Amino acid sequence: MTANILFFLTDQHRTDTLGCYGNGLVSTQALDAIAEEGTTFRRFYTPTAICTPARASLLTGAAPFRHQLLANYERNVGYRDELADDQFTFSRALREADYNVGLIGKWHVGLHRTQHDYGFDGIPMHGWHNPVDHAEYVAYLDENDLPPYALTDEIRGTFPNGTPGNLLAARLDQPLEATFEYFLAERAIGLLRSYAAEHTAEGKPFFLATHFFGPHLPYNIPSHYFDMYDPEAITLPKSVAETFANKPPVQANYSAHWTFDTLSTATSKKLIAAYWGYVTMIDEQIGRIIAVAKELGVYDDSAVFFSADHGEFTGAHRLHDKGPAAYEDIYRVPGVVRLPGGHEPQVTDRFASLLDLTATILDVAGLDSAQAVDGTSLAPLVRGEQPPWRDDLVLEFHGHHFPYPQRMLITDRYKIVVNPESVNELYDLVDDPDELQNRYAHPELAQVRTGLLQRLYTQLRERGDNFYHWMASMYPVGEKDYDVSLSSFDDVQR
Repeated sequence: MTANILFFLTDQHRTDTLGCYGNGLVSTQALDAIAEEGTTFRRFYTPTAICTPARASLLTGAAPFRHQLLANYERNVGYRDELADDQFTFSRALREADYNVGLIGKWHVGLHRTQHDYGFDGIPMHGWHNPVDHAEYVAYLDENDLPPYALTDEIRGTFPNGTPGNLLAARLDQPLEATFEYFLAERAIGLLRSYAAEHTAEGKPFFLATHFFGPHLPYNIPSHYFDMYDPEAITLPKSVAETFANKPPVQANYSAHWTFDTLSTATSKKLIAAYWGYVTMIDEQIGRIIAVAKELGVYDDSAVFFSADHGEFTGAHRLHDKGPAAYEDIYRVPGVVRLPGGHEPQVTDRFASLLDLTATILDVAGLDSAQAVDGTSLAPLVRGEQPPWRDDLVLEFHGHHFPYPQRMLITDRYKIVVNPESVNELYDLVDDPDELQNRYAHPELAQVRTGLLQRLYTQLRERGDNFYHWMASMYPVGEKDYDVSLSSFDDVQR
């Protein structure tokens, strides 16, 4: 029998907020329980740290440069705003394989199309954060005599132009049952019951994804969660010591945009405490869905996946949100895979990404995982096999608010980032895990730098990512076996 699949995706979720990733203070019982029967990937990455391109990569199994949906539509800087009509998506493949396919929650892939256009059941929801004016949510509140969405105790900084900054967190004057997260879990449970009944009666397999909009900022949560964690018990990230010396200037500009320096240390700690509370609230909703799956008898034999579209700074490097800064805080994300039946918990440092989840979904469904052209099924690793595996990852960024092309390569120890408009970056993730020192120009790392540039260039060229043309003339990446100017007269002159 083909396996059912339960898929959980959060938004802007740091790995260091989870028990299965070493946090002993934050309660994440539901997600930790998945990890106790699955594989936790400690070197798991998003292909790009921005919502829409990352989600489009998960949907398609294609890297952002390939599917070309490169920016959130709210901040689109001239890129395409929908996937190509002939773009492969795993959801359509599952439909063709006679799966029920559902997605409840955040979509954020394209401007006009919804998940319905790609074969998913579910409630269309546009936007980057909880759409609290959504007709179904408002009706849910009315039907259950629950109070409307209302905020107090807002936390904001001050923009460089002196006006109030973006909302970062607030106290939500609603009980848990009225929150958008609880509402999403209710709708996911409803669809789960329908799918499980059809599975039991007819053997029809299902894929059900629940995509929460949080813990993306602003952290607007009820008092129980807003006050759940003591700010005084929180230590700020070491990277708040960031000076932006020898870093791309855009990082300091982003810091000013996110108003970090206008906030007190106490406020920064409170923001992290609220963020943790948001994580716990979402974890509890995931737990509710899993409990119903167990009640219906469909959990044990289901594959279960958990990840996030990208991370969140929460003050690291004097930043909030995400943006043109290729730090681990926003590129490394949770990645937990439990195959049907579960197994003894295991942890791996093998490199993996959201693109691999696409391939794994196809594999679990008995389909050709090679359709996820830039991903590789994780199932062999989860089963304890030792297949040939990558020893680095290429990641990319294309802009948010404005075009900003970046490419980066991460190895066991190093990360190199190519920033064509300013300075490149090289970090030693062993000696400097907080990525405070850009060592790109350090003479003792010259050989390392050249080797990393060569590896990045070669992989970009092999993939067909035209960013490699910039590298061809700018860096010592070896002899060229092609016309680097793409001009026929160069061949004539030779």
